[in-house]
Amino acid sequence: MTSAGHTQDLRAQLRELVVFEGDLAHFDVSDSPRHPAELFLRWLAEAIEAKVREPHAMTLSTVDHEGRPTSRVLILKGLSDGRWEFASSRRSRKGRELQGNGWAALSFYWSELGRQVRIRGRVLDAGADRSAADFLARSQGARAEALAGTQSEALADAAELEAALREAEDLIERDPGVVDEEWTLYGLVADEVEFWQAHPERRHVRLRYLLRDGSWEQTRLWP
Repeated sequence: MTSAGHTQDLRAQLRELVVFEGDLAHFDVSDSPRHPAELFLRWLAEAIEAKVREPHAMTLSTVDHEGRPTSRVLILKGLSDGRWEFASSRRSRKGRELQGNGWAALSFYWSELGRQVRIRGRVLDAGADRSAADFLARSQGARAEALAGTQSEALADAAELEAALREAEDLIERDPGVVDEEWTLYGLVADEVEFWQAHPERRHVRLRYLLRDGSWEQTRLWP
């Protein structure tokens, strides 16, 4: 079969997949709080209650020095003082890109509820003390992985990784309080947040929060 034939088959297969099916959540925009963080926490609690798989998983998008975007999925660590928090090494690709350009975007998608949240803003370093506390709260395996090498760099031989992990695990056994100095807790300070609720008849509900002069403005958007 030609590549065009494969493309047509794939298009047909994708069109047959069902979306926005089941008992989707309801979104009454008139009941929305003034601050988007409050609505986010409400939606997150409902996702947890609905047993959405990994409801704290989110996509982080950053840009490099050429303005080219990169995205990856990672875990929300908390929401404190209006900052959506996540952690990584400053040596990682995301860490290097955030150092060069502090603007980033987050997105959450809870398919079981038909909900999506999109967040944009500036990313700030939470500081050495909070970063160290976050590192020490990780599992031993996660700490060993961070200490073992330089995230995102090329790995020539898997044996190197295993040896580095064993060395890092030994270090943690000798010094349980050891901290990766490059480990950083970040907080995205949002200036735009959009809440999207799917509707089976495509009458999706979208509510955008924009921060203007220190106050949040709400706008209902077309689907």
